[in-house]
Amino acid sequence: MFKILDFIKNKSKTSGFKFSGFFVFIFFTMAIALLLSSKFLSQDLIDNGIGKKEIIAKKTIEVVDTQKTEISRRDFAKKIKPVMMPVDSNRVLSAFHTLKESLLRVKIDDSDRQAKYIEFSNLLDITNPEKKEAAVSFALNTSKNGLNAILQSSEIVLNKYLKQGLQDDDIEAYTSKKALGTSLSSGQMSTISAILECVILPNLVIDDFATDVAKKNAKNLIKPYTVTFHKGDTILKPDEPITQVKRDALKKSGYGALEMNKSAIIGIFLYTLLCVSTLVMAIKYRQRKYDDPRYYMILGLLSVILSLICVKISSNNDISNYLMPIPAFSIILAIFTTPALSFVATVVFIALISTTLFLEPQFISIFVFAALASVYFVSKISYTKRMDLVSCGFWTGVIMSIFIIVTAVFESQLSVNAIASDACYALLNGVISGASAFVIIPFFEMVFKTITPYRLIELADHNSPILSELQCKAPGTYHHSLMVANLCEAAAEAIGADSILARVGAFYHDIGKLQKPLFFIENQSYFGVENPHNKLNPRLSKMVIISHTKDGVEYAKKKGLPQEIINFIQQHHGEALAGHFYNQAVQLEGKDNVQQDQFRYSGPKPNMKETAILMLADAVESAVRSLKNPSMEEIENMINKIITERLNDGQLSDSPLTLKDIKLIAITFNRILRGMQHDRVKYQQGVMNELDEGKIVIGQSEEEKLEKKIQKKIEENKDKEAKPAKSKEEDEDKDSN
Repeated sequence: MFKILDFIKNKSKTSGFKFSGFFVFIFFTMAIALLLSSKFLSQDLIDNGIGKKEIIAKKTIEVVDTQKTEISRRDFAKKIKPVMMPVDSNRVLSAFHTLKESLLRVKIDDSDRQAKYIEFSNLLDITNPEKKEAAVSFALNTSKNGLNAILQSSEIVLNKYLKQGLQDDDIEAYTSKKALGTSLSSGQMSTISAILECVILPNLVIDDFATDVAKKNAKNLIKPYTVTFHKGDTILKPDEPITQVKRDALKKSGYGALEMNKSAIIGIFLYTLLCVSTLVMAIKYRQRKYDDPRYYMILGLLSVILSLICVKISSNNDISNYLMPIPAFSIILAIFTTPALSFVATVVFIALISTTLFLEPQFISIFVFAALASVYFVSKISYTKRMDLVSCGFWTGVIMSIFIIVTAVFESQLSVNAIASDACYALLNGVISGASAFVIIPFFEMVFKTITPYRLIELADHNSPILSELQCKAPGTYHHSLMVANLCEAAAEAIGADSILARVGAFYHDIGKLQKPLFFIENQSYFGVENPHNKLNPRLSKMVIISHTKDGVEYAKKKGLPQEIINFIQQHHGEALAGHFYNQAVQLEGKDNVQQDQFRYSGPKPNMKETAILMLADAVESAVRSLKNPSMEEIENMINKIITERLNDGQLSDSPLTLKDIKLIAITFNRILRGMQHDRVKYQQGVMNELDEGKIVIGQSEEEKLEKKIQKKIEENKDKEAKPAKSKEEDEDKDSN
């Protein structure tokens, strides 16, 4: 694992593009996609439409029998009558009035009977010869008033039926004897029927669009015919033909790719690629601090492990889906990154597995709320005890159980045993997730050399091996580191940086001095030795001093310190000039023979706010400590001078500090250092001088009290001395007896 990480880091430095990120991205995308499709690839369920193995329903499934549903809807739709649309009736009325006028005109005409007969026959042109003959005879033989009455009756009947609506099939029925009534003679009914038959037309036509809508609505009224497979029921048996119902049931059970093909595999890969790309974009543009191969490795490895577990649980009918350890994913990721990033990553992962493993909606919602609960509880822990992770998992399980109960009530699934079982599984999942985080986090810290708040708290312990060694071998450096740590922590808090990281990094920034502690002035006075640099060439002294950053990095790697702490060791001097030894070299060799680059630290320059703060704090603390009884103004001037020199020298060019940040840092340094450099009054010496000069006189009562106290103290001491002697005599008596 360490070799893989080193290979990735080396490639990322030498490649023109971020090979490391690309490598991790593709590798874990393919791994996750392969795992999510392995369930389907590893199972051959169907052979030519015949089942090959028994499949049991892991959950209650309702499947729509589309064939039976469609037949029922089609039969019901046939019973729906066409929707009729009225048309204009003026044409029918106009024809009637024309016929009426023509009949009356012929009636009053002076023509002979034969001519009138012919004209009536032409006007009453209907297909039924008997009805036509009866109508013509009646019109010929009746009076004008009689014919007019028949015409008026015909108009009344016509208006009645036009108002009701008239279709093609209704015309014959409307002109029948039954429709016209029995109070009229046969001749009158025949005449009215003939008149109506001559002019009547349908005024209702079928509205095809409205009829189709009516039939569709009628189909929707028919509820789908469903087939229910309860938990434990057999969906598919060996050697059983597979129907569409069984195929749909298998899909809902998670066997959506029964006949896996290339397109399905590509689909799963593309969906996984889309989800992973979304998360990577969120990290790159919102959480740049974690745009690092180590964090991608952690995220990818967690996703692969969780995908494997979820696939196994989904494939096992005896294990509840509520045991999928998604809360563990949220908790671990929240510890290594931030609760916000952890929640986003968990939601993306839930979307991925819910789609590919065909989880039910209630599982998705409950796991989303579980992720929200887990990151909330993580944000509230104090990081003083790792066992808090188990507590965090437990309370996450409690939240999951509550949501399971509420969801069951909402869906009217009031089976007490089923609800209690699912709630217990959720609670167990929370406890297991917390315990898993407790075990996995230290392992990941060691393997990936990453830092967590827990690791920072452990490193901040002054009894840790490295700090204990520093305190013993280089006490001056140790106390210098403590003072710098106070400055870094306060300045980081002032500008919104990571104050804990800044403080811990300051503790370890000078551990390279453990190699040659007596070559650094803060340790020489403690051990009472002469400054060895007085006997060395400035160039040799420079090499010894500058090498403490390189020595510190090597020592930190040997002790397994995370890269975040190593950054403080590497960058706390940046590429600054070792000015003291440079000036000595100039005095000895001449300015033309000495180049500044030969007396600069190897760097790199600080590229984080916290390491930039350390550079300034380290220089400021050393400079102010060199002053004797400095005034407030001298402290402020020294701080401004150091910061200005670092700015002009370009040592802060790679750091994200703004001018506003630098101003706040200077103000904070000034406040802290003034508190450290305050004057002290010699109280004891002042009191003794006043007693000698007789300025303070102890009254008689005070003297008496003092004498009594002294006498009481003497008596107590005598009693203490007498008791051991007495006990010794008693022991001797016992021995003699």
